[in-house]
Amino acid sequence: MKRIGFLSFGHWSPNSQSATRSARDVLLQSIDLAVAAEELGADGAYFRVHHFARQLASPFPLLAAIGARTQRIEIGTGVIDMRYENPFYMVEDAGAADLIAGSRLQLGISRGSPEQVIDGWRHFGYAPPEGASDADLGRRHAEVFLDLLSGKGFAQPNPRPMFPNPPGLLRLEPHSEGLRERIWWGSASDATAIWAAQQGMNLQSSTLKADETGEPFHIQQARQIRRYRQAWTEAGHARTPRVSVSRSIFPLASDRDRAYFGRGGDSDRVGIIDTMRAVFGRSYVAEPERLIEQLRADEAIAEADTLLLTVPNQLGVAYNAHILETLLTQVAPALGWR
Repeated sequence: MKRIGFLSFGHWSPNSQSATRSARDVLLQSIDLAVAAEELGADGAYFRVHHFARQLASPFPLLAAIGARTQRIEIGTGVIDMRYENPFYMVEDAGAADLIAGSRLQLGISRGSPEQVIDGWRHFGYAPPEGASDADLGRRHAEVFLDLLSGKGFAQPNPRPMFPNPPGLLRLEPHSEGLRERIWWGSASDATAIWAAQQGMNLQSSTLKADETGEPFHIQQARQIRRYRQAWTEAGHARTPRVSVSRSIFPLASDRDRAYFGRGGDSDRVGIIDTMRAVFGRSYVAEPERLIEQLRADEAIAEADTLLLTVPNQLGVAYNAHILETLLTQVAPALGWR
């Protein structure tokens, strides 16, 4: 059994060809797509976070709204850029959204991706200390966030408070029990995957990673997952971790599918992203029978327990629901995922 969800970047554009022409369109359609995905039997609705872009940016109002409209589906991010986050305020937002959703949040966090603006986190009031990098800043914010999620009291209560306090030091409220175990780290390298394991976070690995060996993307990603799990065992954590990978998969089951994606899949590509040599995984585009053969050979998908399908959200809710339904009914069962 493999959990299958979608991952939306939440693009919007005033272009007449787009079904999402405003931020409002994206937000409302994201809620509707999560509802539709739950009805189809999907396991997760995940959303990317980008600042200074015509994409989703502030995740917690959206996650809370989806939590109030759904009953079963996991609701997550992939990923929140921790360089921009106040860990204290984020704990309160995350706790509230998780309680509304009935403990279904699966929060992916990370150092973040290349930005729309130069050092955007500085506009939010954050900067790494002297001698540290912005990646260090993101990891430090993550460590504070994880510590606060434990729910331990740390703040000295006022001896004459406005309202009665419980005994002892106070923690941030609202606290959602168990959320600490549902935090994921988006990792682009073997080293950061190992760090995530040591911190007791689940692992998210996307459609790109650092090109560390020159091998095909899925082989490098599968090795990253195995090293993560080894580090998890060595760290002595009691629970079993979760691992997700993202893929662009488009089954050609209709004339409309062929019109949008009929040029077929591509191959891995290598490029430079933020001075890092990266390998970008291929897209899978074929008739369902052919897709089954191709996906069966993907070693990283086999290693992961969760698969996030990147969706073209600008094509609208109905079409994205069609993609999910085709994958869930014609592809996943043949691979033993359902």
